[in-house]
Amino acid sequence: MLIYGHHPVAEAIRSGQAVEKVLFQQGLRGEMEKEFRHLAKEYDIPLQVVPKEKLNKLTKGAHQGVVAWLSLVSFLSLEEVVPWIFEQGEEPLLLVLDSITDVRNFGAICRSAEVMGAHAVVIPQSGAAPANEEAMKASAGALARIRLCRVRSLFSSVDYLKECGVQIVATALTDRSVPVFDVDFKIPTAILMGAEGDGLHPKLVKMADTVAKIPQATTFDSLNVSVAAGVCLYEAVRQRT
Repeated sequence: MLIYGHHPVAEAIRSGQAVEKVLFQQGLRGEMEKEFRHLAKEYDIPLQVVPKEKLNKLTKGAHQGVVAWLSLVSFLSLEEVVPWIFEQGEEPLLLVLDSITDVRNFGAICRSAEVMGAHAVVIPQSGAAPANEEAMKASAGALARIRLCRVRSLFSSVDYLKECGVQIVATALTDRSVPVFDVDFKIPTAILMGAEGDGLHPKLVKMADTVAKIPQATTFDSLNVSVAAGVCLYEAVRQRT
């Protein structure tokens, strides 16, 4: 849902509503700009500065220089989710998505993650598909069930996971890639998936404990990222059961 105006957007954020993103008018200065930059930082909400014309196209009323989308889901803190998983006596299984911007792929991945028992899906603040109606539909409703963690930096989050004793498995084609079936998924694991085409950020691949690939029977183009995520998650649940 789209909301706009200084006080409606500010109150929505302060009341704890799940805000997908805030658009702020380019050129606005003063206390209002300081307020929304502070709120965005405090509540981990992406803030994008855009021309006034874009805000005018989105709204029919007086937007006062600020527009926001309310999310269909609530975002959780990774720093709260991981300890909670361990407290339940379970081995964490997390899916970390880098630059997955297609909402249908995002929804399908969340559907697989929920079905295969992943504890959470981790996405970055920027460069990620929105958790909107189309993503909800593509997930067949799983987006409303899976734990979704939105983080400022995937690099910092991977460092945090490693400190917690979570194995980092990057999916990529490199000289050190091993078949995904040879990876030990019975231990605490976070699987990193990158966007089709560009793949994972090289730094994330370098940070990984293991780099895995899905063996193919032919030399045809690689699998769709949502299918690849399903294969990796299935191998994890197969080993764990």
